[in-house]
Order: sequence, then structure tokens, then C-alpha cells
Amino acid sequence: MLKKIIILPFEDFFSGLDSALTTVSAVNIGAIFVLFALTWWIYVPIHELAHALGCIMGGGTVSRLEISPLYGGGILERIFPFVYSGSDYAGQLTGFDTMGSDVTYMLTVFLPFLLTIFLGVPLLRSAAGSAPLAASVKLGIALPIAFAPFISFSGDYYEMGSIVVSRIAGAISAAPDSAAWRSDDVFKLGKELFFSGKPYSAADILGVASSFVLGVAFIYVTYLLGVLWSNVLGIGRKNGPAS
Repeated sequence: MLKKIIILPFEDFFSGLDSALTTVSAVNIGAIFVLFALTWWIYVPIHELAHALGCIMGGGTVSRLEISPLYGGGILERIFPFVYSGSDYAGQLTGFDTMGSDVTYMLTVFLPFLLTIFLGVPLLRSAAGSAPLAASVKLGIALPIAFAPFISFSGDYYEMGSIVVSRIAGAISAAPDSAAWRSDDVFKLGKELFFSGKPYSAADILGVASSFVLGVAFIYVTYLLGVLWSNVLGIGRKNGPAS
């Protein structure tokens, strides 16, 4: 059962790819790559703005959202007062206040992935069994959105895991500095915690590792929610491509 869950997203992808490549042509292959790039370019700023919206919806405030000029940061900063063009990442919410609420914090981090559930996964699963060109179009659009949680394993999903783990650790007083485990970049956090010469404890190692594992579990929960929504819509992966 666990193995089936782990490989399900990749089965969905390869099933869609099989349909897209039933008739191998430059048009079909080009459609996948061009639409993937275009969708990614559009999705990134929407994703970042959704983080800000999640914070505001949860009762928090947003003061600074950095978006790379490559993804329209220069344009968006003219529209939204909290957007600033330029970031070390594609985009990053660097100034926000959850008013001490972890529920608001979780909503801030998770809200963009509603697109994965309600759009990305159903579109990906609908590619299987479609005509080759239609499958190519669906794949190109769906891939960045459906697989956004997997791309965010070290960022948003680690952060969600760390919110829960640090909250539990703080509640049982197992680690007084558990808030230090919270980060939107687990690699940067690991470098600062474990390779900067500062003292750290076994609790820190366990806390970061547990946060990472829980984050991966959340990735699959998100994808499975997308599968459930697909079933509600009557969209399921078909066995063979249409002619």
C-alpha cells in the first residue's frame, strides 16, 4: 500500500506521457516543454501571492514579499504595496506577522498548494487516455502545478513539518529552542545549525529530521487530496490513450 502511494504521482505522469507520445511528433514534444515553461513562469508569482493571501486570510499582516524580476517582480511591485522586486529565490515571503498563531502560519505556507489539489492533479490525471496533442497540452500545464509540493520538499513542506514538530516539542518542553527548527530552506537551516561551529543538541538533529519526514508525508497527503478531488470530478487515469 505504501509503495503504491509513493509511486502514484509518477505513474500518473508516465501514463500521461505515454498518451502524449502515442504519436511522436515535434509538435507534441514542443507543446510539453513550451507550456511547462510558460505555466511555471505564470505559476511562480501566483504561488508567492497566495502565501501573502494565506497570511492575510488567517488574520496576519504582510509587509514584504520579494519576487524575482524574472517572474514579474517589477510589475507586481507597482500593483501590490508589499511586493518588492528582487530575491535570492524565485520568490520569498520575508516580511509577515502571524500574530503568534501557528494556524495562520500553516495557512500562509499551505494556501498556494490548493492549486495542486484543485487544478494540477486532476489535469495531470486527465492526460492519460487523451489524444496525443491534448495529452501534451495537459501535461505541460499540469506538471509545474501538480508537482509543486515535490519541488518544495526542502522549502514550504519542510516549513510545514517544522511548524508541527516544533509546536509539539515546545508543548512537551522537550526542546526549549525548537522554534529554531522552523525555516523555509532546510539546507540553509542545516548549514546554520550544524555546520557553523555553533553548539547543537541531539534534539536539534531529531527535530529537523522529524520535520523533514513529516513534510514529505504532507506532500503525499496533498497529492492524494488531489486524487480524491479528481475522483469527485469523475477524472481518473485511463488505461490506454485515445486514438
